Amino acid sequence: MARHTNTSRTNGISRGDITIGQEVAVVMKQDQGSGKLTQGRVARILTRSPSHPHGIKVRLDNGCVGRVKELIG
Repeated sequence: MARHTNTSRTNGISRGDITIGQEVAVVMKQDQGSGKLTQGRVARILTRSPSHPHGIKVRLDNGCVGRVKELIG
């Protein structure tokens, strides 16, 4: 029987990993099917819960809203 272990790679699912002004890559609602990522700086964290299985929802400084998939800086 194979054992699976969780990796501790930061992937934006935890709200505590994200800070205002941080560079991130998000997937916007209209891009969920293609998985296209949009980069920008976090202007506001919209998800109130400490975690979300699809990523924390944020508003970028350019006005785009999406769920964080990658932390860049």
